[in-house]
Amino acid sequence: MRVLLLAGANSIHTIKWANGLQEAGLQVFLISQHPLMHNLDQRVKYYELPFKGNLGYFTMVSKVKKLINEIKPDIINAHYASGYGTTARLIGFHPYVLSVWGSDIFLFPKKSFIHKWLVKKNLLSADTVASTSQCMAVETSKLIKLNKPIEITPFGVDESVFYNNRIYKQSGFISENKIVIGTVKSLKPVYGIDILIEAFALLHSKLCKSKPEVAQALCLRIVGGGDELVNLTKLAERLNIREFIEFVGQVEYSRVPQELAKLDIYVALSRSESFGVAILEAGLNQCPVIVSNVGGLPELVIDHETGIIVESENITQAADAMYELITQPQLIAEYGKNAQKQVLENYIWKSCITQMIHVLESTVSKFKKGEL
Repeated sequence: MRVLLLAGANSIHTIKWANGLQEAGLQVFLISQHPLMHNLDQRVKYYELPFKGNLGYFTMVSKVKKLINEIKPDIINAHYASGYGTTARLIGFHPYVLSVWGSDIFLFPKKSFIHKWLVKKNLLSADTVASTSQCMAVETSKLIKLNKPIEITPFGVDESVFYNNRIYKQSGFISENKIVIGTVKSLKPVYGIDILIEAFALLHSKLCKSKPEVAQALCLRIVGGGDELVNLTKLAERLNIREFIEFVGQVEYSRVPQELAKLDIYVALSRSESFGVAILEAGLNQCPVIVSNVGGLPELVIDHETGIIVESENITQAADAMYELITQPQLIAEYGKNAQKQVLENYIWKSCITQMIHVLESTVSKFKKGEL
């Protein structure tokens, strides 16, 4: 089967879909207005178009049509309901699957009536709509009533890359004299790094009073780059905990498993999150997680079994959750093993690729039968 992907080549998730489908035996073509920023399977035919920005999704239509005549795909899979979904709708090729990702459903339609109208039209034009999470499928259904179910095609995790069998010291932590809490995220307001820093400050203050030796061993490791670095650094200084925080900066995706292996506890206090593949990566790395109850994050965590779920923007709850794990380190090992088992059973990348192929093949079959 020949599959044409319309998606941002700058996203690691796009590249994982392209590489995974190609590895599974499909012939994959990728068209994007975004530059390639990750390693793409050499067998995938890649076209980067010069049409950029929001207007580019409209002006690239004629060029994409010409490429389609050359490629002759069996199906198109457009990723993102706003930008590339608009291009796919204007092209008018069928069958096509529209994969929604996150902000295209949670944020873009709320900008104005026009934005909402555009996404609704794009969703209606697709033969099949796919979502990475149940919560986003529900949100999509709130936007528009579709006459067919939304397929769930989650982002998976590569077992060969993120699997880790942790060895704990007698203290119950990875290091004998260091307790590392951390996150691997872009430094954007939506990911709540400021909430994490404030919760960490509260945790540190509490431990200074009850377990001062533990407080001295605490470290918050923040891996990621972004415009908020200056503000977050100032926040840490204002809270008098700058010396206990490591701002690592942005790292290559290939280094993420090594960074996760340095953490005793992974924390994601996002204000909005459509899925949360980082939670799965941490879980497969045998690292317990603390997450906010927003978007798709609660779908990935079994509360007090693979991690702890706290209320969104509740600094006290987040601090208490970290305190609970730190003062009972046996829970860190227990939750970490449980998290790894859950990911192995439900979110390994190969099974996610199989699910996506099923959606693509089913859509082609139904289209040929005139059932769409």
